[in-house]
Amino acid sequence: MSMSDPIADMITRVRNGQKANKLIVNCPSSKFKLSIIKALEECGFIEGHIVEENGVKKTIKIKLKYFEGNPVISKIDKVSRPGLRIFKNKDELPKVQGGLGASIISTSQGIKTDKEAVKMGLGGEIICNVS
Repeated sequence: MSMSDPIADMITRVRNGQKANKLIVNCPSSKFKLSIIKALEECGFIEGHIVEENGVKKTIKIKLKYFEGNPVISKIDKVSRPGLRIFKNKDELPKVQGGLGASIISTSQGIKTDKEAVKMGLGGEIICNVS
């Protein structure tokens, strides 16, 4: 059975892993998912990731981050979905928790955080909000 929104599946795995105090979460790999994970890692929301090859299939092991026993990601929500894509200009990009959180944006230059996109003067599709 095929999945209609694999990005939402990855985000849900991360959210559920944080709630269950897991150290590592596995998800199927793709270039798009990997770039989102790298953006989350640059923002400091996750510790790191490892790509494992199991024959033809690749999986991503995401190392979740905790501070004093509490998850660093308190909230992660998918914004765009297959039935309703959300696009914003550089001036309309959302501020998550007044700048303490981050939005992951798919731009013409690749996956960027909201701060990087504003610096570069780019808008795009809002993938998810993290705080």
